Amino acid sequence: MSIKYEQKPILVAGATGYIGARLIPRLLLVGYRVRAVARTPEKLASRPWAGHPQLEIAQADLLDRDSLAAACRGCRAAYYLVHSMDPGAADFARTDRAAARNMVSCAEQAGMERIIYLGGLGEDEAGLSEHLKSRAEVADILCAGRVPVTVFRAAMIIGSGSASFEILRYLVERLPVMITPRWVNTPCQPIGVRNVLHYLVECLDCEETIGESFDIGQQDVLTYRELMVLFAEEAGLRRRLIIPVPVLTPRLSSYWIHLVTPVPAVLARPLAEGLSNRVVCADQRIQKLLPQPLLDCRQAIRFALERVRDQQVESSWSDAGAIPPAEWAIPGDPDWAGGTHYTDARLIVFEADTAQVWKAVTCIGGGTGWYYADWLWWLRGLVDRLVGGIGLQRGRRCPVEVSAGDAIDFWRVSRVEREQLLLLVAEMKLPGRATLEFRLEAEGEQRTRLTLTARFLPHGVAGMLYWYTVMPLHNLVFSGLLQGIGRRLKARVLRGPEKLHDPV
Repeated sequence: MSIKYEQKPILVAGATGYIGARLIPRLLLVGYRVRAVARTPEKLASRPWAGHPQLEIAQADLLDRDSLAAACRGCRAAYYLVHSMDPGAADFARTDRAAARNMVSCAEQAGMERIIYLGGLGEDEAGLSEHLKSRAEVADILCAGRVPVTVFRAAMIIGSGSASFEILRYLVERLPVMITPRWVNTPCQPIGVRNVLHYLVECLDCEETIGESFDIGQQDVLTYRELMVLFAEEAGLRRRLIIPVPVLTPRLSSYWIHLVTPVPAVLARPLAEGLSNRVVCADQRIQKLLPQPLLDCRQAIRFALERVRDQQVESSWSDAGAIPPAEWAIPGDPDWAGGTHYTDARLIVFEADTAQVWKAVTCIGGGTGWYYADWLWWLRGLVDRLVGGIGLQRGRRCPVEVSAGDAIDFWRVSRVEREQLLLLVAEMKLPGRATLEFRLEAEGEQRTRLTLTARFLPHGVAGMLYWYTVMPLHNLVFSGLLQGIGRRLKARVLRGPEKLHDPV
C-alpha cells in the first residue's frame, strides 16, 4: 500500500451512489485521504469504512453552490459521479447542467488539479437517447472549465447491484420466453465494475490521463440478447427463447421492465432508451496507460452472481436518492409544527435479549419476508407496481444488516439506533406519508419489549379514507408480524401482542 496521507483530500461527489460507495474504500485502501460528499451524510455513517481516519464526510448539495464550495475547499482533485436518472422530472438535463457548472466553478475556486468524470458511451448522432446526450453534455461543461478533466466513457457496467445488471438478472431469471424490443440486437461493449474502479483509482497517479477522454470496455462487442444467453448459462438456467418485435418502444419497454424487475419505470426508461444506441469503444488507449486484466462478460456476470449468492452486494442502484423526511413521525421533534396524523401502535414482550430481537427485526423484508401474511404484502406491492410505484421487488441490498438510506422493499430506512430503533419511511404510492417504527427496550437480562408503531400523515380526504380502509388489516398484519418475530427467535412471548391506545 502506497502512503498518500500527506496529500490533500480527494473529493468524491456522488458518494452514496453505486460507483461512489465502492470507489471510496478503494481510495482509502491505497492511502488517499477522501472527502465524501452527500446530501444526506447519514447514509454514509453506517458504512464499514465510515470511521476510517483518512475519511471526511461533508454535507453538500451540488445544486447549492455555497455548500459545494465549502466541501471542495482544500481538495486536490474531485471525482464527479453524479447523474440525474429521472426523466420524469421537470427538466433532468437542466439539473445535470446546473450541477456540472457548479462543480466547475467550485473546483476552480478551490484550485483543484483535476476533475475525473465517469460518463456514458454513445456516438453524437440524431438518435442518441436524452440520457446519453445529457451525460455527454455534462462532460462538455466540465471540460470547458479551467480545471483539467479526465473523462471515462462506459457502456453497461456489469456488477452486483447495478441497475443494468439487475434488469438483466430479473428478466432472464423470471422469463423463459421473452417478447423483446429490437434493442436486444444493438451492439454494446460492457465492462465489469471492478475494471471501472481500477481505472478510476489508478488514473490519479497517471499524469498522461489528465485532460483526456477514454472509452472503457472489455474486449468483446456483444448484443443484449447475447448477454441474456450468457447470463442464463452462468445462472444454470435453461436456454431462454428470445423473440424481438418492432412494436416495443423505449417507453413501452420501460413499463415491461417495471413490471418484471425491481427497477421502476422512471429509471428503466432512460436505460432502455440508452440500449437503443450502439455503444462501442472507439479507442483502446487506456489499456496501454493503465493496463489490467479485463474481465470478459461471462466472467463479470459470474463474479456478480457470486456476490449476490454470498449476500455481499457492496452497493446497489436502490441506495441512491434522498431519505424522505420523517420529522412529523418523531414524537417531540421540535422542528415539527403539528398537523393531523394517525397512529397505530402495538407491543409484545419476548423472553430474549435485545441483541436477539434486533437481529430478527433488521432481517425483515426482502427474501426474509414480513414474518406473517406475506401474500398480503405481496398484493400491496403488486397494486403499488401497477399504479407506477416501486412495489416489493426492490428487496434489500443486504439481508442481515441495515443502514440509513437502505431500501427495504417499498420502504426506506430513515433512522437506525442499534438495538434500540429502526424507522422506515414508505416510498410506495400513497395519499399521504407513512412510517413504520420498531422500538426495542430491555426489561431485564432476558426480557425485551418491542413496540411496532405505524404513523400516517394524510393528504386530504383521500388520505383519511385510505387510513380507515386499511385499519382493519392492521390487527391481522401487525399483530401477526410481531408474533412472527417471536417464531423467528423461538422465544417465549411474555406479553402481547396488544394494541396501545395512547401511544407516545
